[in-house]
Parts: sequence; structure tokens; C-alpha cells
Amino acid sequence: MTTLSAARSDWLSEAASARLKQRLEVALRKARRQVRTVVVSVSEQLTTAVDPSAVVLAARRSQETWQCLEQPDRGGTAIAGLGAAVTLEAAGPGRFTALAGRWRELIAAAVIDPPAGPPGSGLAAYGGFAFAPEKGSAPNWKSFAPASLVVPDVSLVRRDGTTWITVNAAVTADDTVESALEKAHGRLSELRQPPLPLLDPSPTGSFTVRSELPPSHYEEAVARGVQRIHAGELHKLVLAREVVVEAPRAHDVAAVFGVLREGFPSSYIYAVGRGDATFIGASPELLIRREGQRASTVALAGSIRRSADPSVDDHLGEQLLRSAKNREENLIVAQRIAATLAPKSVWVTVAPEPVVIKVANIQHLAAPIRAQLKDAVSAIELAGWLHPTPAVGGEPWDVAQRLIPALEGMDRGWFAGAVGWTDATEDGEYLVALRCALVRGSLASCYAGAGIVADSDPASEMAETEVKLGAVLPVLAG
Repeated sequence: MTTLSAARSDWLSEAASARLKQRLEVALRKARRQVRTVVVSVSEQLTTAVDPSAVVLAARRSQETWQCLEQPDRGGTAIAGLGAAVTLEAAGPGRFTALAGRWRELIAAAVIDPPAGPPGSGLAAYGGFAFAPEKGSAPNWKSFAPASLVVPDVSLVRRDGTTWITVNAAVTADDTVESALEKAHGRLSELRQPPLPLLDPSPTGSFTVRSELPPSHYEEAVARGVQRIHAGELHKLVLAREVVVEAPRAHDVAAVFGVLREGFPSSYIYAVGRGDATFIGASPELLIRREGQRASTVALAGSIRRSADPSVDDHLGEQLLRSAKNREENLIVAQRIAATLAPKSVWVTVAPEPVVIKVANIQHLAAPIRAQLKDAVSAIELAGWLHPTPAVGGEPWDVAQRLIPALEGMDRGWFAGAVGWTDATEDGEYLVALRCALVRGSLASCYAGAGIVADSDPASEMAETEVKLGAVLPVLAG
């Protein structure tokens, strides 16, 4: 791969730079006339092969906001943003609706290039939503708002071998075109593309791995959840646990990201930087994808381990497909998603039978779901309708919502929330933030959960969380 130099002309052509200046002049007049911030966005296709995540991970500043999202098996899709031209945050039960409205207002006033690149390019906001509506009490989640969208200073998007770069700027009445241009080109001059660092194969020092609460606490929580289900209070409940890894030195999140995208090419590999913390993972689960009037998602629930022996692995997959317990889990999720989308859609289709999907260390039951929307509902609003699905919450949700924090005894933060992007057409894609860890310096909190139904066994559910922790725990624990 050819490496681009730091010279700004290599990242933005003269034509694009001239267009950026013109759009800044228009935006400045608008900002002074309307007394508001106006966003400018200019994009173009790069002529040289680029690794978007490697660029962002190499160029990020200390304490800076940044985000990387990849799905290698889907045309080499990679979406990465650096810096924060605009930050939108909200909290409370209406946080999805609030950010959708603020994003719509920002788009309406923006001075931007017409959409031309792959999904996620051009003016777009990257970010995510916590599992719970309000900010949790755990100090390790302090830099992650309950709802957060960021328009990056620079974004890079790759799909099917082509890469687009976007430069964004937020212009106020007090700015000048010259200062905004200088800032944009200064940011571009910092971009570089060394390869992602390798994980140290023989780290020195000792690693400590511990459950934040005793494993017996989780098994007791599962047993109590099963009791509530037998009592008729609810049909399903998802309970999670937290395992902490303390390393002898700071975790290298760039190296961890590289290992995850190599090991889980069919999953969504994501990393979100806020302050001194990084939320990183490899999720197999799509929450929602919106492309115009079309919406798509998947009911992903029910799982079993994998085997290195192909015949045993296939047998395990068949066992999963025939499991009444796992099929019940999947059906509950599929029915809720379909029922949520139906009132807002012309039609909704659910696969008649779930299929088995295999990722590196686990197999899942998956039922694809598609809908034709009646109205142009934004990707953010769709995510708000669906979150949390019974795959990470419970059914009915109003009962599960009260039980989860009481039984788990922890703050989920962004775990089991939503991470993704939305663009100027209000299309977008959000994944369910699973198989993940929150990394701060030498500490990493890893999260995993399991779906509890009437015939769940506490020991088996504990074992399922261990399998799911296997996505990030071995990478972080040396």
C-alpha cells in the first residue's frame, strides 16, 4: 500500500480546497446573518489506497474524540472520524428524538457538497447511545454521555476499494474564512498512515483478571431472574457481568483494534474515543440500517460455542438450530422488532426460520428482518424505537428495565447500547455494542451477557458469558 505524505495537497486537491474556501465564505455570511453556528463540509475521492482506521488511530491527539467502525467482510467497509467540529449530546428517555431533531436542524443550515461517496461519507455524525437513558454513576463511564453524536474535523470512508475524505468545519459569526481554512489544513497536515501496531506477543509483567462481582453473584442473579419468569412477570431477561483486566502498562487500543478486525472480519469492529477512555469491541449484531425508505435489521439471540473440529462445529450449529430454548429466545426478539416496526411501515418481513451464523468464537441464531417505511424516519429515530431489543434487554421491557440494574449490580454504560453513524440524508447504521471493553490506561472493563428464559440454567448462562468474553478478554489479558 502506498503511504500518503503529510502534505495537505495529498489529502485534499486544489479543486476541493477551493470549494472549501467558497463554502466557508457562504457559511460565514449565513452565520452572521442568522447568529448561529453553520457547518461546512467538503468531500472527494482519494486516488491512493488508504486505511481509514490506521490514519485516525495514528493521528488522534491526547484526550481527543475519535471513532472507527469497520466490517471487513462487507466490501472492506471502514468509517473513521477524527476530532470534533460539532458535538451534540442529550440524556433521558427522549435522547434519541432530541438528537434526531438537533441533527436535522444542523443539516438544514449546513453548506455542504452533494452526497457522492459511499454510505457514511460526506457530512455525517458518528457516536452512540448508552444502554440506559440517564448517565450512570460509574466513574469509568464519565466521558461517555447517554447520547452523543460528533461531526468530526476529518473523516475517511472506504467501501469496495475506494476511499473518500471529508473535511468539516463549524463556522460562527466571529470566525474568518482564513482562520477556518488554516485550522482545516492544519488538521490535514497531521494525518499520516503507519500500519496499525502489532500486539506485543510476549509482554513483560503480570496481568490481573477479576470479576467485579463474584461469579456466584451472577449465577444467583440468573436464578432470581428465572424465578421471576416462572412467576409470570416476564418472558425473557438479559443479564450481564463485568470482568476487569489490569495490565502492567497501558493497553494499546490501536493494536487491539487490529487484532479484532483480523479475527472477526464478519463482525462490526468499533472503537470510540472519549477523553482518556476508549470503548472497543467486535459486535455481530446490527440494530438498524436505514437506506431511504428501507430499513433492515436482524434478530440475533441464542448462541453456542464453536469447535476447531469442523464436524463438531457443524454438530454444535445443528444443536443450536434445534434447541427449543434458543429458538424461543430468538423468536421473542424477532416478534418484538417486527411489532415495533409494523405501525410505521408499509410492510415488514421476518425470515420464517432463523439461520446459524458463525463468528470466530461463537455461533448465533439470526433472523433477518426488513421493512419498507411509510415515512422518511431518520436512522436515529429508528434506533430509538428499537433500543433495547429483547436480545439485550428483556420482554416485556417495562418489567425488565427495573430488574436489570437490581439484579446485575453494575452500570452498563454504553455496553448493549448503540454505536454508529448518520448522514445528511438521515440514513445511517447502528450496531448493538456487544463483545466489548472500556479501556482506560492499564485497566479494561470487559462486558458480556446472556439471555435468560424459563428453562435457563445459571451455570450454563455463566459459561455462555465466558464464551462471549472470549472476543476481547484474551486480547487484553496478554
